This record gives sequence, structure tokens and C-alpha cells, in this order.
Amino acid sequence: MRSRTTLAAVKNRDSQRSKVYEAESLVRTIFDRADERDLRTVDILGSTVTLPIERKFASLDSVQRYVDAVSRLEWIRETWPQADTVVHVRERSGTGASHYERDTQTIAVPLHRRNEAWALRELVVLHELAHHYEPPDSEVPSHGGEFVDRFVRLVTEIVGHEAGFLLRATMLESGVAIG
Repeated sequence: MRSRTTLAAVKNRDSQRSKVYEAESLVRTIFDRADERDLRTVDILGSTVTLPIERKFASLDSVQRYVDAVSRLEWIRETWPQADTVVHVRERSGTGASHYERDTQTIAVPLHRRNEAWALRELVVLHELAHHYEPPDSEVPSHGGEFVDRFVRLVTEIVGHEAGFLLRATMLESGVAIG
């Protein structure tokens, strides 16, 4: 019989993390290509959607202002009590992925990779906010179904329904559990 610690570790394993990142990367690529071609209409899984504009940020200050504004939205505060706590934004050293630091309630964002500010964008910031809005005593995997549901809802309500549809469809097509 397994010990309690081992069972908790199995329960909390972040087994769909790579699938979430892969699906999110594909969605960002679709948005980037739409921007490059100035063609906002895309076909996704048999549906034609017109993508909204995804916000891009010029600095950490602009990311912080965006995070503060989103967290002040009434429906956000009513849905996720954690939104009442201040989240900080800082530069992440290196060029790796952005991440959320629960102990300091901080979003760490790399500024540039190969002379490109790839992480200073709305989809990345909303991903990290979905981590911040997780209940503090939660024992579910960091990229589990509850996280994905928060992330998709944020994208749907803030970026737009078409973006939310694209993200949800891509997640499901990649085998990501939602909810």
C-alpha cells in the first residue's frame, strides 16, 4: 500500500502541463500569423472565426497596469476571490517561459528572446493570472482541468469569444482536460 505522501504526489502531478503549453503555443502562433498577414479570419476544426486583436505590451509597467485593471473587474472579483490580492509583475532573468510565483504573488516575464518580446502579450499574461486566481489552498495540479477552465474563461471574456473558442478547441484537440 502506498503512503499518504505518495498518493498526494500522484494526485498533484501536473500531467497535462506539456499539452497545455503546446496548445497555447499553437494558439499564439495562429495569432502571430494573423497579425503578420493582416488576415484575421481562420478556419479551426470546421469553423471559420474572425480573431480579435491580442494586446501586446511595451514594458513591464504596461503589463502591471493591465494585470491591475483585469483584477479590478467586478466579475473577476466575484468569480475568483484571489483577485483581491495584489499580483506583482517583474522581469524574469533568462529567456525561458513566464511563470507565476505563488509565495510572492508575482508574475515573472522574460522581456526578450532573440530580440523579440514574445512574452509581453495578453495570452501569456492571462495564463499567469489564471494561476494567480487559483484558490490558495488548492491541491490540484498547476495545469489541471480547473486551471485550464479559468484560463479559457479569461481569454473568452477578455480577449474575445472567438479567441476563447480557438483556445478551447486547440486544448481539446491536444488532449487537454478542461474543468
